[in-house]
Order: sequence, then C-alpha cells, then structure tokens
Amino acid sequence: YNAMAAQHSFVTEDGQPMEHMPQIVIFIEELADLMMAAPNEVEDSICRLAQMARAAGMHLVIATQRPSVDVVTGLIKANIPSRIALSVSSQVDSRTIIDTSGAEKLLGNGDMLFSPVGAQKPLRVQGAFVSDSEIESIVEFIKKSQEPGYDPEIAEEIEKNAVADKKSEAPAPQDDTDPLLDDAVKCVVEAGQASTSLLQRRLRLGYAHAGRIVDQMEQLGIIGPHEGSKPRKVLITYQQWLEKSMNKQEPAGKETSHAASENQ
Repeated sequence: YNAMAAQHSFVTEDGQPMEHMPQIVIFIEELADLMMAAPNEVEDSICRLAQMARAAGMHLVIATQRPSVDVVTGLIKANIPSRIALSVSSQVDSRTIIDTSGAEKLLGNGDMLFSPVGAQKPLRVQGAFVSDSEIESIVEFIKKSQEPGYDPEIAEEIEKNAVADKKSEAPAPQDDTDPLLDDAVKCVVEAGQASTSLLQRRLRLGYAHAGRIVDQMEQLGIIGPHEGSKPRKVLITYQQWLEKSMNKQEPAGKETSHAASENQ
C-alpha cells in the first residue's frame, strides 16, 4: 500500500500526502493462557488476523509452551502455515505443531525445526542466543526512536475487565447458600456418593442449578473433588452437617441475646 501510495501520489481530502502506514507486529507470548480464558473468541480473532491482516501490514507471532490440540487447534493451524518447533517431549507434540515427528529429537538451546509455507519438509535451523543485555539495548533503542502511543480507551477497558474479574473471584458471603442445600446434603449422604445427575433426579432440578449446589458442597467440604467419570465421595455424615450448621448459627444467636439483655 505504501509503495502504491508513493507511486501514484495519493493525497488526503485537504491535498496533503497520504500518511505512511506502519507495519504492525502482534506478539502472543503464551497462547494457552488466552485459550483457557476465552477459547472461542481468541480462536476467531487469531483466524481473522491470520487471514486478512497481512494485506494491511499486520503480522502475527504466536508462542506457547503447551502444544496440545486444545491450544493449537486445527483452525489456528490452518490459518498459520509457517511454524517453528523447538524441543518437545513427544511425537504427538511435534505433530501438533509441524504435522510431522522430529521435534522430540531436537537438542535444545535454540535447535529448531522451521516449516515455512510451501515447504515439503521442515528445515533444521539454529536459533541465535540473545542475552538480557542485548534485549535491554534493543528495547531502549526502540523507546528512544519514537514516542509510545497508548490508546486510553483500551487501557480503560483492560482496567474494567480486571475489576470485573476480581469481583467474580471474590468469595461468596457466608449466608449466600442455596435454599435446597440441606436437602441436597441429605440426598448425597443417603446415596453415599454425589453427582449432578443424582441431584437432578432426586430434587427435580435443572443441570445448572444442580451443578451450582455440587460446587457449593465441595467448597464447604461436604464432598470431594471431581474425579473424572466417577461420582464424588461424601466426606461427612448428615449428623456432622447438622452440627456444622448449628455451630454457624450459634454466634449470631449469642449476639442477638446479648443485644436484647443490653436493651433491657
């Protein structure tokens, strides 16, 4: 585009030469973290950039230390034809990255297989070692060559999302228990095991509601963690649950009686 604009002397509406469009390189240091947070949105964004962005001078560099099929999906691979594999632990990981084995035999320390677009087989190349001091020098040069430009709207959006994440991660208040929790505890204690489907059948609940109660029981230490296809273990008896519930209510009762005696 820049070459065409210069060749044909493109100008803006006010007669000024068209501004030079910069080359933009987007780096993703660890793809796995993003795929865990929002896999569908991340996959869609990467595919759109890989398909269209290079025509506008935008380029994408993606890295991950977990080359599994749920991170490096088939759709992402189809849209990123040039790939590099460093030393991996198995043939499966090698095939996930470059569609062939070989990366499991690499020696490390920059030894890599490069599979460029259109190549019949990967090329074995040696990556250069870059020291911390060299990285610092490059960063300093880039910072001095041009002032960084930050979009305040993006910064505000990041801040909003961070605050929302903190609120969602905050522990629920103690009295925010499901009204059917006691019935659910009695149900799993009688059955000797706990599962979402059990609560659905016994208490006639929807899947989401039953799942929330199961999560709440795990947080309270009533049942054990998820073990694949096996039902969860029940860790307490119903009598222990009643005692636990009574102990929670006692402090509130004592405060009420104490306040009443003061008023008298």
